[in-house]
Amino acid sequence: MRSDLLSDDDHARVRWSEDAWDVPDEVPVVEVAPRRAPIARWFMWGVLWAVVAGIIAAGATGWWLLERMTPEADAGAPVDFDVLETDDVLSVAERLEAAGLVADADVFVWYADQQGGLEVIPGFYRIPSGAHVGDVLGTLRTPPGETYQRVTFPEGFTVAQIAARLDDKIPTLSADRFVELASDPTRRVPWRPADISSLEGLLFPDTYQVSNADNEGQVIERMIELMQRVALQEELEAGAERLGLTPYEVLTVASMIEREAKVDADRPKIARVIYNRLALGWNLEIDATLFYGADPGATFSELRAVDSPYNTYERSGLPPTPIANPGRASIRAALNPAPNPASGDPICSVLDDPTLGCVYLFYVLADADGSHVFAVTLEQHEANVAAARAKGLLG
Repeated sequence: MRSDLLSDDDHARVRWSEDAWDVPDEVPVVEVAPRRAPIARWFMWGVLWAVVAGIIAAGATGWWLLERMTPEADAGAPVDFDVLETDDVLSVAERLEAAGLVADADVFVWYADQQGGLEVIPGFYRIPSGAHVGDVLGTLRTPPGETYQRVTFPEGFTVAQIAARLDDKIPTLSADRFVELASDPTRRVPWRPADISSLEGLLFPDTYQVSNADNEGQVIERMIELMQRVALQEELEAGAERLGLTPYEVLTVASMIEREAKVDADRPKIARVIYNRLALGWNLEIDATLFYGADPGATFSELRAVDSPYNTYERSGLPPTPIANPGRASIRAALNPAPNPASGDPICSVLDDPTLGCVYLFYVLADADGSHVFAVTLEQHEANVAAARAKGLLG
């Protein structure tokens, strides 16, 4: 619009237009938030730092606990640990710490409580060194009567050898105590003569599960019971009567077979040699009897010269007791000796008249595997001995 065409009033209207700000009562009220007080800001920062500090503290505590519950090294050999009748969780924890089995007694008590507690059961425990605290707790939660170890007593072990093996495998059991109890004349044992106190030959050799709660007497009773069971299965009493012997004498024969035989095929033949010699009134001349209870450093020649009831080179009949604890195969062989060779057997060809009798009387090692060769005459036996020496089988 051209300005020269406007009147003065028009110019005034163009220059000024009314709006809401020209009317004071109509001006909108704008609320301005007040400035926060400094104390509120510091409070917020304080809460934030407290949270951060709590997280750091929790992490540090976690690391601290982890350090005391985690083993510093790989698990090592088990450590023997006895829980006493007077123990509680704290005293157990303190002794665990003293033994180096846990890093901190208080942590162990806290951990046990978090895991449902620990019922303290007196007895013997074996705890691996370096085990995690959870593993230690688990071991202590397993009663000693439920903790077993397999212990094998081989056929032919003597009472003394059984005692030593038990002592070695189960630290809570004593070899001396075992031998003492195995020599108790008041113990009721089937077939043992009244004048014999030893349990030699009456303990069945096998693998047994022995718990940490077992004692020497309990192990002995289990070995006696198993011998009774095997004897029943093998019909020991009936077989002994058939042979004209007592069950104890059969076990004595079985013990000699056990110490002499190396392969099963020889056992019945060795039994036959023993019975033939007994029938003829000959000395048994069994090497194994010389070594029973003897000085392990003594030579065969020295032992042959010893006046001992176990010297079957010098004394006739059976030794006074078994010389070892026989297994099933030897008991079976003693009850079922092999028949003597038939007259037509090549072994009998050395006899002038085999029909008059051909019986096994001698044996000696024939091979490195422990097999024996048998003879019916002394001359035949001496030839077998010479062959064995030539092979380096005899000392």
